[in-house]
Amino acid sequence: KEASSPSLGKDRADTVIIGGGCVGVSLAYHLAKAGLKDVVLLEKSELTAGSTWHAAGLTTYFHPGINLKKIHAYSIKLYEKLEEETGQPVGFHQPGSIRIASTPTRVDEFKYQMTRAGWHPTEQYLITPEKVQELFPLLNMDKVLAGLYNPGDGHIDPYSLTMALAAGARKYGAQLNYPVQVTNLSSRSDGTWEVETPLGIIQAKRIVNTAGFWARDIGKMIGLQHPLIPVHHQYVVTSSIPEVKALKTELPVIRDLEGSYYLRQERDGLLFGPYESEEKMKLQESWVTNGVPPGFGKELFESDLDRIMEHIEAAMEMVPVLRKADIVNTIAGPITYSPDILPMVGPHQGVRNYWVAIGFGYGIIHAGGMGKYLSDWILEGEPPFDLIEVDPNRYGKWTTTEYTAAKARESYGFNNIVGYPKEERFAGRPTERTSGLYDLLKSKCSMGFHAGWEQPHWFYKPGDETGYKPSFRRTNWFDPVGREYKQVMEKVGVIDLSPFGKFKVKGTDSVKLLDHLFANVVPKVGSTNISHMLTPRGKVYAELTVSQLYPGEFMLVTGSGSELHDLRWIEDKITRGGYKVEIENMTDEMGVLSVAGPYARQVLQKLTNEDLSDASFKFLQCRHLKLSNIAVTAIRISYTGELGWELYHRKEDSVPLYSAIMEAGQKEGIDNFGTYALNALRLEKGFRAWGAEMNCDTNPLEAGLEYFVKLNKAAAFTGKQALKQIKEKGLKRRLVYLTLETDNVDPEGNESVWHHGKARTTIVGNTTSGCFSYGAQRSLAFAYVPMELSKVGQKLEVELLGKNYPATIIQEPLVLTEPTRMRLQRKGESPKI
Repeated sequence: KEASSPSLGKDRADTVIIGGGCVGVSLAYHLAKAGLKDVVLLEKSELTAGSTWHAAGLTTYFHPGINLKKIHAYSIKLYEKLEEETGQPVGFHQPGSIRIASTPTRVDEFKYQMTRAGWHPTEQYLITPEKVQELFPLLNMDKVLAGLYNPGDGHIDPYSLTMALAAGARKYGAQLNYPVQVTNLSSRSDGTWEVETPLGIIQAKRIVNTAGFWARDIGKMIGLQHPLIPVHHQYVVTSSIPEVKALKTELPVIRDLEGSYYLRQERDGLLFGPYESEEKMKLQESWVTNGVPPGFGKELFESDLDRIMEHIEAAMEMVPVLRKADIVNTIAGPITYSPDILPMVGPHQGVRNYWVAIGFGYGIIHAGGMGKYLSDWILEGEPPFDLIEVDPNRYGKWTTTEYTAAKARESYGFNNIVGYPKEERFAGRPTERTSGLYDLLKSKCSMGFHAGWEQPHWFYKPGDETGYKPSFRRTNWFDPVGREYKQVMEKVGVIDLSPFGKFKVKGTDSVKLLDHLFANVVPKVGSTNISHMLTPRGKVYAELTVSQLYPGEFMLVTGSGSELHDLRWIEDKITRGGYKVEIENMTDEMGVLSVAGPYARQVLQKLTNEDLSDASFKFLQCRHLKLSNIAVTAIRISYTGELGWELYHRKEDSVPLYSAIMEAGQKEGIDNFGTYALNALRLEKGFRAWGAEMNCDTNPLEAGLEYFVKLNKAAAFTGKQALKQIKEKGLKRRLVYLTLETDNVDPEGNESVWHHGKARTTIVGNTTSGCFSYGAQRSLAFAYVPMELSKVGQKLEVELLGKNYPATIIQEPLVLTEPTRMRLQRKGESPKI
């Protein structure tokens, strides 16, 4: 064991990392290895104290998320060579791992996951029961239908791993100081920090909170309430088992999903750890209210075998040799959970130069990759790839302690449940973040959860099978969504879009700021456009609609999931550029209703004296008006691609405004529609979505967004130089538009795209989003493919649930937008609907 160094060593640092578990030490290692000078890590007791030292140490390539697979893969590759690099043994075993399917739905889930694994370089196979038994001969095969096998998986000793990373960090010049407790944090006016400790103060350019279950206490020092809660996780180690001892090779790790536990070989015995149900699992709630008890470091909780008895029985049935084994050790320790189990990694909105890497339910497998990811982001000013699902800014003031506790309980209990597409989880809902229409609509529709908000997915009619019925195939919402699609295309529909992120920007430099921020031109007063914020490398950081309401006063609107993600980026640009502007987040105060369809104008005209005719209120214009005497900011724009307006208003006016519109539209047969129909409408019109067709993994040229990118404008907007270079070099891949011949299943996005080449059939790309087109009566998807396979008419295949379906690249869009149809009609051409 290495000696600690309770000294500060220096009073200034570039980066101060707070917390010496595997994540913090990995970040110190990666920053120092990349050449950053003055990296200081402060740990209050000793390295690995907290959750790291008692972790079961599982490592897996598997993850249902797309880019989180990259984090897992990087970690494993790093751990394979760490011993050679640092001279420290890490105790890394790679016997592979198998997820067990013992129901037909699980087999579907594995097929669903396989189609998402195909276009990633990591090895993953769907294997037969015979192959499962060959790899793990001690299994009772009665219930085994299939296995999902990752050959490179295994487990590592968490203490040794952390010590090897620490040795590496020191080798490259980082300072790891412990025991040194951080007692206070003060931000200075220039954005730097004073980190106070009993040994003195360090001034830091930035701080990174990697404090594990102490992360809340660190956050509180600067007025942040990080939504984290410690969960009691138990695992059991058995005595030596003769049948295990007799094996020639180490058993793969087993994850019995129905039994909800993992099991692996530990020397000549077995180790297994269950995830109890929501009702039985235990949270350490007192730590949330009173803080972690002083002095808690390498302690454990009282074990409670009664709580995990049903899982022990399930394990003994699946692995019968367990019946004869004695339990020699039960570990019950704290693991930090965020509401959705995913960590919170990145810079935090509202506080300058404060970064977090906290909330790791799976810290060992995430440590290596997240250390690299965060180090790249810190050094290069943008994330290396898109991981919005771990953005700390996905949570906000609506994330209360009660919500966090309810969600952590649910997430732990649901650890091994089937992961369906369009998954909804209901604990902790609704939050305080409900639109003005929630009470009016909640019994009439199936609600979805978007950044704390409830938003209608689809609406019920008599005779519908109501409620949330998840499936890998078409399910109870399929026909109702078709009905809502028809409603908008033929009559007029209303949708609640209140979850949009909404910002007001004004001030002397507002035009200058937006010209620098966005790749598009700044819209004139009374106009709206679609604009993209790009990263320095020319990736698409965000897509917003920008409206200039008055000279120098703008409204910016973004999707619900990107509200604080985008706000943080804009605030950072304001501070760094010294722009004289004010930005105000209006998201919670403002409601949004969209009215769309051929009769939208007719209905709204009944409620106002303003002229809404095409000549007077053109597409992409915005203005203030009164509808039924309610003040609204109306923008003539619609994500449906049909004639429509978005109506921004005070949240308290939502019900009277909605009621007036519904009343006025009786004759036109007005009705509600939800986000599923909206998605089908936007895909038919060829509209891209941020987070699917474009994000920090894509540039706007390959995403087909050239129209919105003005490379010839005077302002040197962020990403302009990079885009010019990308254009000169030429694109390697392009977004294409596909129709598919499917049966009872539709593309969702992230499926593998195949091509029959001369020599062999290979995976050449991936879908980004998809759905059933109710207009064309066939499936539709966007996909990225190599340039040479991107021509209209090209035949490809898309893999859905283990089967390849024929697909053809078509000219986009499938359905022309209403403004385009009008323009063609004026020219005397007959547009296609």
